[in-house]
Amino acid sequence: MNIQLLGYVEVRTPSGSRVPMSNGVGLLLAATAWTPNAFVADEEVIERLWETQLPEHPRNALYTLATRLRKALRCVTDGGGPRFELIRRYGGYVLAFDEEVVDTSRFRRLVAQAKDARRRGEAERALALYGEALALWRGEPLSNMRTAWADAARLTLHHEHRNAVIGGAELSLRLGRSDECVAPLHELAARHPLDEHVAGLLMLALHRGGRQEEALRCYQATRALMIDLLGDEPGPELRSVHERILCRSESLRPDRGVLDLMTS
Repeated sequence: MNIQLLGYVEVRTPSGSRVPMSNGVGLLLAATAWTPNAFVADEEVIERLWETQLPEHPRNALYTLATRLRKALRCVTDGGGPRFELIRRYGGYVLAFDEEVVDTSRFRRLVAQAKDARRRGEAERALALYGEALALWRGEPLSNMRTAWADAARLTLHHEHRNAVIGGAELSLRLGRSDECVAPLHELAARHPLDEHVAGLLMLALHRGGRQEEALRCYQATRALMIDLLGDEPGPELRSVHERILCRSESLRPDRGVLDLMTS
């Protein structure tokens, strides 16, 4: 069984079938699954669900959604799946489940394992773990949820996604696999066009893949945007990478450790 938040919010049975539920029920699922096995007060759930657009009787509306969510969950747990229950506690709810069934929890566990492997010098294992974590993403997180709480949750998840892509890209570059990280870095740079660290990694990946002209165009586009929007030039680290690419510096080879310049 799988609760999916990294994409369209939904529940899948062990056989892969989608459990039907309304948007309101799905939002209640997301609001309680966001903090695994933790108590969420009625007031907090109501705010996550409706913000200021409250129904006439918000608590009654919440109880109705909770009943419908329990009914949807029974479709999964009746088949002998893992513990998965919306529990009513005084003043709020706890969604009790094995955290591994939620893709955000699995993503965070894999990223933590990747960081541990990297610290131990196990670059290949760390890169594989980052790859597993990023493979859990199925598009825009909470994509069918349009509330202020969902927007804030998306920002948090996008920040974690950025760090995971960067972690994997840095390892790919260290291992001499520049071509593998160009596409994810391009996508990340499009989402964060003023992020100098991402731009620098993308320039390095393009240069090491024999695409020097593209790397230089990437710098010029980033510089132009920064001057236009911020009124300032790129920082010294990004300018240094640009200058080294221009002169085809030997220090840009994967075995020379220049990637440390771009490591936050």
